Amino acid sequence: MRITKIEKKKRLYLLEVDGQDSLYITEDTIVRFMLSKGKEITEQEFRELRDFAQFSYGKNLALYYLSFKQRTQKEVSDYLKKYEIEENNIVKIVTVLEEEKWLDDGNYVDSYVRQNALNGDKGPAMIRQKLMQKGIPKPLIDKRLAEEDFSELAGKIGEKLVGRYQRKLPLRALQDKVVQGLMGKGFSYETAKQSLGQLELVADEENEDDLIAKELDKQYRKYSRKYEGYELKQRLIQVLARKGHDFDRIQTVLRDYL
Repeated sequence: MRITKIEKKKRLYLLEVDGQDSLYITEDTIVRFMLSKGKEITEQEFRELRDFAQFSYGKNLALYYLSFKQRTQKEVSDYLKKYEIEENNIVKIVTVLEEEKWLDDGNYVDSYVRQNALNGDKGPAMIRQKLMQKGIPKPLIDKRLAEEDFSELAGKIGEKLVGRYQRKLPLRALQDKVVQGLMGKGFSYETAKQSLGQLELVADEENEDDLIAKELDKQYRKYSRKYEGYELKQRLIQVLARKGHDFDRIQTVLRDYL
């Protein structure tokens, strides 16, 4: 077999053999196999250079992908599959990139957790879910999470939740909202309750009165169409209690309202 053409095409080279078989190769492939126009190669050598050409091309793709930000092994593998790099070459590429320190899932987990602690809003459960989606083994994630204290981050998020809902909700509903909000972010119930306790929330009596008055007006319009007397009162008590209003406050406001 004779090489009849080596022509540069942007980042790759077009290699033709006997004017028929052709493939795109990288510059590394040319150097490794000392290729030149007119050189005679065997079928075995052609198969080897074709395989290496894809490996080299795939590695270059991976390095380009990694140049933007840190990635996991799975992310790189999935990226290479989009370019139809063969599985055996993907395995080789990932292995080489690990050896050359371009890929390090342990370091990725550490950076992810550290960055989240600085300016993120995810608790351990959500972090675990996100990292497992990126192909990180669960034991590796759990080991790093066990080293992290999430109480300060939970406190910051709890404060933000209070600031967002304090004027909109009665105290009990606000407390539930904080706990639910933290658990929704991936914090455990225990951590959420601990953070709630540290916030030391107290009722704003004036705000509580305004909230229950508005809610009572709204619910009265709804239920007075169907109920009256004792049944109406019980319906209003139930709905106001579900909204998080204090029972004694409910009884007081209903005495004046009905």
